Amino acid sequence: MLKNIDLEQIITIAKDAGDVIMEIYQKDFDVDYKEDSSPLTIADLKSNELICSRLQKLYPNIPIISEENREVEYSVRKKWEYYWCIDPIDGTKEFVKRNGEFTVNIALIHIDRPVLGVVYAPVLNDMYSAKEGIGAFKNTQKLPLEVNEDKENTITIIASKSHLNEETKECIDELTKGIENRVFISKGSSLKLCMVAEGKADIYPRLAPTMEWDTAAADAIVRLSGKMTYQYGSNKKLLYNKENLLNPWFIVR
Repeated sequence: MLKNIDLEQIITIAKDAGDVIMEIYQKDFDVDYKEDSSPLTIADLKSNELICSRLQKLYPNIPIISEENREVEYSVRKKWEYYWCIDPIDGTKEFVKRNGEFTVNIALIHIDRPVLGVVYAPVLNDMYSAKEGIGAFKNTQKLPLEVNEDKENTITIIASKSHLNEETKECIDELTKGIENRVFISKGSSLKLCMVAEGKADIYPRLAPTMEWDTAAADAIVRLSGKMTYQYGSNKKLLYNKENLLNPWFIVR
């Protein structure tokens, strides 16, 4: 199945969704709020419609999970071998703030792991992409772009702009104990995972709630750049298509 997926087609879909989003981003727009108090805009819905319709046309036999679609019962989806996992705008809070740090996320999951991912930041015009068998890229450059050769003395930690809680601060202190030079970066959306894949950051701890569609695409970039996303407090990898689509706390390194 995976060899039949054209990564360039998925990149084009993400770019086209980005164009739709940018049309709305540059105008006034209303913000609604879902039951969990997370924001929702017309850009989320239009991006979702474009991505889902295009994927269904190209790959009608591959089911879809998206943040903006009705959740599929576990009894049905646990039988899936492959499925698309989509966040039409990851970082809607950043979109609403107009700080440019939001992304279009499209991932292909094989059973419980991401094997293809596209993360597009339309304001930044950065395209991250990855597919098993060919590796991970930022635009056309193979990842990682940078390697920290002095992790014993210098470490770069990236954290969430919207979810920097006390647990995360304590975790960062523990992870960096004894390291003289600690550099901190704050960033929105799945760009945090991509920056670890890229080599601009060494570690990203996430001790706050995320859903599978928040991480899937960028996690593919991470894994295929030679890094990994681990469940917090263990060496177990982050898993997908769980009965509960809520991710556990995790660390990317």
